[in-house]
Amino acid sequence: MTINLGYWTPVYGGFLRNVGDEPGMAATWEAIREISTTADRLGFHTTLVPELYLNDRKGVDAPSLEAWSLTAAILAVTERLRVMTAVRPGFHLPAVLAKTIGTLDSIAPGRLALNVVAAWWAEEARQFGGRFTTHDARYVQAEEFVQVLRGLWAQTPFDFAGDYYELEGTIVEPKPSAAPLVYAGGESPAGKDAIAGFADAYVMHGGTLEEVRANVADIRARFERVHGRGPREIGMPAYVIVRDTEAEARRELERITDVDPHSPGYASFEQFRQNSNLSLELTKREYSVGTRGLRPDLVGTPEQVAERIRAYEDAGISLLLIQSSPLRDELERIAAQVFPLVPGHAGALVGA
Repeated sequence: MTINLGYWTPVYGGFLRNVGDEPGMAATWEAIREISTTADRLGFHTTLVPELYLNDRKGVDAPSLEAWSLTAAILAVTERLRVMTAVRPGFHLPAVLAKTIGTLDSIAPGRLALNVVAAWWAEEARQFGGRFTTHDARYVQAEEFVQVLRGLWAQTPFDFAGDYYELEGTIVEPKPSAAPLVYAGGESPAGKDAIAGFADAYVMHGGTLEEVRANVADIRARFERVHGRGPREIGMPAYVIVRDTEAEARRELERITDVDPHSPGYASFEQFRQNSNLSLELTKREYSVGTRGLRPDLVGTPEQVAERIRAYEDAGISLLLIQSSPLRDELERIAAQVFPLVPGHAGALVGA
């Protein structure tokens, strides 16, 4: 399986909870446009646009960008980049989103994917009026949500009666040229069983090689029981530090992981731990960048990082979502120094 190299769009003005302002990473369209067009030119395959209405990296008072308006803008200024946008069913009406996606596909046919997220932040839901139920119920809602989306894209008119949604004679036109690939992530048994039922692909948090191998085997087995095949893609985020020497890379790692429990984003980290059913205990050091992005240890020289990427490809990862800072400059470095060392990297060819 070929590994595709993508990146995580920094809607929150950077990735680093223990570092203040990050150069070139402001939560502005100007910064995101520069990153997006650079990544498109360099041949990155996919960007994940997270959906958060409060800033969980720099503190709830800090600015952050809304995912779906940003998605439209990114698709409009790029030519090949696939945009995987997160959606929390508790914040959206599925028929409205189905209409949005049909419109976005007319802007950039075939270049949109979804990351369906069961949500974890109770305070954000309270402030923005999102529906925030129990952990397992949020996955049931997500499953219905995807059923409605697919039904609206396939049938006109469309009827549906479920526990969370009811539609009668609903018409969504235009329809997308093809139904977007649906990713979802979760670690609890109930979450994984639901994902195997409604998703096409799986995205996990960062992990060690041993953790990833075990998780890949588990999710493949669950998909096999439902569909007779594994997920179409398996993605993982990782924070990447590439330097000329390993010592330089490790110094940068130490700089960004100097944990301050009084930093603005620490409260959201605690809410994430409390409201997620995780398979391992998070450390405060891992809080520094989120999504357990440091666990893959993609830190070192270009040769060392490329070797680790190839190991994760062998473990079953087909999409690596890179986080780094300052992101535009680091994507340039990674494309120049790491891409040539990862044979088979598919670049930004949609559908590769």
